[in-house]
Amino acid sequence: MTETTFIKKINDNNGEVYIVGGWVRDMIAHNIPKDKDYVICKMTEILFCRLFPQAQKVGNAFPVYLMNIDNKLCEIAFARKEKKQGHGYKGFTVNYDADLTIEDDLLRRDTRINSIALKLPERTLIDPFNGVYDIKNKIIRAVSSHFQEDPVRALRAARQAAEFNYIIDELTLQQMQNCAAELLYEPSERIINELSRALAANKPSTFFRYLQKANLLTVTFPEIAALIGQTQPVIYHPEGDSFEHTMLILDKTALQTTDIAARFAALAHDLGKGLTPQSMLPHHYGHEKSGLLVLQKWNKRIILPKRWYNSASFVISEHMRAAHLTKPGKIADLLLSAEKNPLGIDNFSIIIHADNKSLPCYLEDSKLILKLFHEIDIKKCPANLRGRQIGQWLHQQRVNILNTYLQQYNQH
Repeated sequence: MTETTFIKKINDNNGEVYIVGGWVRDMIAHNIPKDKDYVICKMTEILFCRLFPQAQKVGNAFPVYLMNIDNKLCEIAFARKEKKQGHGYKGFTVNYDADLTIEDDLLRRDTRINSIALKLPERTLIDPFNGVYDIKNKIIRAVSSHFQEDPVRALRAARQAAEFNYIIDELTLQQMQNCAAELLYEPSERIINELSRALAANKPSTFFRYLQKANLLTVTFPEIAALIGQTQPVIYHPEGDSFEHTMLILDKTALQTTDIAARFAALAHDLGKGLTPQSMLPHHYGHEKSGLLVLQKWNKRIILPKRWYNSASFVISEHMRAAHLTKPGKIADLLLSAEKNPLGIDNFSIIIHADNKSLPCYLEDSKLILKLFHEIDIKKCPANLRGRQIGQWLHQQRVNILNTYLQQYNQH
């Protein structure tokens, strides 16, 4: 069905159609709009179903329908009001009567940049909360006190600041802070969803900095909050403490790869520094081992995506030794492990470069070396070797390749 046909059917039955949310925001900001979400006013659900029998109903608390419009699957909802009666995002009673206006629906939304509607077919902007002003001035402000009724909106505001390079106003930061207690009750999948989207932003550190500013970092990501104040040797880390270092490496990694697992691994690479006792500071001996313990506890508290976990585990374990390996056998083992890890050798190298400001030669030429490893002809293995001996022979061939490579590299 075309959008024109959809609108006409609604209008012919005295209903109103609006596009709302992100699509409108992106259009105003001159970004490429993505999925369209529609809101219908002045129409009952019964009449809607009669007009569009092909619409697929989803959601339990309130009706949302999926329909193919202009060859895209779109969400269609009815204007609604919400009243807070319990914990979290499920603690609402919802009213979606046909007499509700689009302004009623926009009032319940989170931030003003998302509380703008485009009336169809006239394409008139409905902007009762000055969202257009906020978009043009790159500000994130809560629509009303309803903002804090869904605590994950605090994470969403911080994530939007990271995505769009906006600032969050002081009143909204106070409302974010009021979400702290209820955030403890939120399902882990909602937290992970916001973290994933924040890590996808151009500058992910903004997300964590605003959570810290709103006193929410210890509630949402205590593993990252623990890095604050953990000093480091200034000669190696002029940027500041372990938190500042982690934010720096995260943003550097984000400039080089869009892979979310790699960005998470960069975020997690120094988790162990949060456990360093004050008496040891500014040094962090053994933080690789303690970092794995922190990651394991994080995964028990909030189940992390498997690829994130495996990637972060590898980086935590190997990021310190990677820059200092000299023995060909150890180098061969690391290269093969990095290649097999879900993170991959390219992303591993990106993080090591961000952390050390340079790469060891074997990582710079990792693809060439691995290609030579894979070209080793197993048929040349002595016929009398068996079992483990074959593996030892193969390992020695790799060592030979690396010895030759390192000699040639040093000669140049």
